[in-house]
Amino acid sequence: MPRRSPSHGCCWRAPKFSLACEWKNMALIPYDDTHLWGMQKLHKPSSEYSFANHTIQIKQNWKQLGVAAVVWDAAVVLCTYLETGDVDLRGRSVIELGAGTGLLGIVVALLGAQVTITDKEASLAFLKSNVQANLPAEAQSRAVVKELTWGQNLMNFSAGEYDFILGADIVYLEETFPALLQTLDHLCTDHTVILLACRMRYKRDQNFLRMLRGIFSVQEVHYDTGNDIHIFKAQRNDRKGEL
Repeated sequence: MPRRSPSHGCCWRAPKFSLACEWKNMALIPYDDTHLWGMQKLHKPSSEYSFANHTIQIKQNWKQLGVAAVVWDAAVVLCTYLETGDVDLRGRSVIELGAGTGLLGIVVALLGAQVTITDKEASLAFLKSNVQANLPAEAQSRAVVKELTWGQNLMNFSAGEYDFILGADIVYLEETFPALLQTLDHLCTDHTVILLACRMRYKRDQNFLRMLRGIFSVQEVHYDTGNDIHIFKAQRNDRKGEL
């Protein structure tokens, strides 16, 4: 059964939004009564969090980079799960897909992992600035920012190199599902654990889970009731052991 928790240790909670997107022109559409408050938060230049005994100040840039440059609930929930759950990241090799602001990768490095933090080329300068500003000198070497567009140039990433693959709120554009699955399949070996945090907004999100189950053994390991965020664990085989 997945663990459930009502809330998480951060300074603000991103509102519930739906993303009605075309690949080249993303539009953010609020679907609840708090959307005006939520938009104000998204347009704030920064947001602050506390993880791994560190205060993390994340820059945001909605106007320039849109959804890639704001912190979403799923990232905060997955950070909290990794910090307070049974996942020991010390000395492990981790890659984050679709990192956006870099909050998740920063927390993973602070928890002792060697992490490769990836996103598209257009986001890398912004992403790298957050990573460099928030990691102390002794942790800087544990985080590397690299370009990764799903399904492209995967030979630049060694198959089986990673113990964990992480993604927070990266399942929302149906046209990207095949490339995302191809990327996960390339990066995984039998020992690799995938952890995906997402809000199940639409039927297409369920479709992604069905596609994921066609390649991996998938189980829900956590559900955050306060934010309506699910965390799914996927592995190439049926092992159910400790992370």
